[in-house]
Amino acid sequence: TRKVIDSCPNLKLITVLATGYNVVDVAYAKEKGIPVCNVPNYGGYSVSQFTIALMLEACLHIGHHDRTVHEGKWQDGEEWCYWDYPLIEVAGKTYGLLGCGRIGIHTAEAAKALGMHVIAYDRYPSQAAKEFVELDDLFARSDVLGLQMPLMDFNTGIINKENIAKMKDGVIIINNSRGQMVVEQDLADALNSGKVACAGLDVVSTEPIRADNPLLKAKNCIITPHMSWGSRSSRQRIMDCTVENVRAFLAGQPQNVVNK
Repeated sequence: TRKVIDSCPNLKLITVLATGYNVVDVAYAKEKGIPVCNVPNYGGYSVSQFTIALMLEACLHIGHHDRTVHEGKWQDGEEWCYWDYPLIEVAGKTYGLLGCGRIGIHTAEAAKALGMHVIAYDRYPSQAAKEFVELDDLFARSDVLGLQMPLMDFNTGIINKENIAKMKDGVIIINNSRGQMVVEQDLADALNSGKVACAGLDVVSTEPIRADNPLLKAKNCIITPHMSWGSRSSRQRIMDCTVENVRAFLAGQPQNVVNK
């Protein structure tokens, strides 16, 4: 913050151990001549892998069925198999990406490998998605909507009751980007009404999650503790890049600067 920066009169460099840098007042740092550096690509594989895991859990409820087997439901039953939720095959479904940067590109490839049609909205289209669409088209056509953008002014609170109303009945929403992109009461209401079939969330608006977060009591809401970035390989890339960011700054050639 401005207060922290002003409290450090000898501060020359801020390098965050993450891709997102919304925790830094980058405009004020620029005003003070302090470069802010990030780690632009450390979790592409880990985060996209987790995205697909959340989607498959929403479609198959593997964790639930594992628990019921361990609780004795299968051994006490008469049938050779059972399932407590409809099982959803993703092949032929449309995966909509809100954001198609480095993580989105990996997610798109994984979704396509599962037989999904991938569409995306991004300010900088790439070749990763099958088709780039306008925002309202993304909401209207997605069977699964994945949020994979950094937090910005335009997408803060973008998953709200107005935009949810534009979506298909039974849409699945996946968010392991930033919790502030979701108006949590609106999503909870949509889950409880069945408008949204399931949500897979690795992030929430306030972390650690607060006991009064409405999503904790919403139907069909999977919540994990902001862990999709945390593989050892991913964390090693964070440290390697951060060391290089500091080394480059000391050599007079700062790299990965987000407030040039």
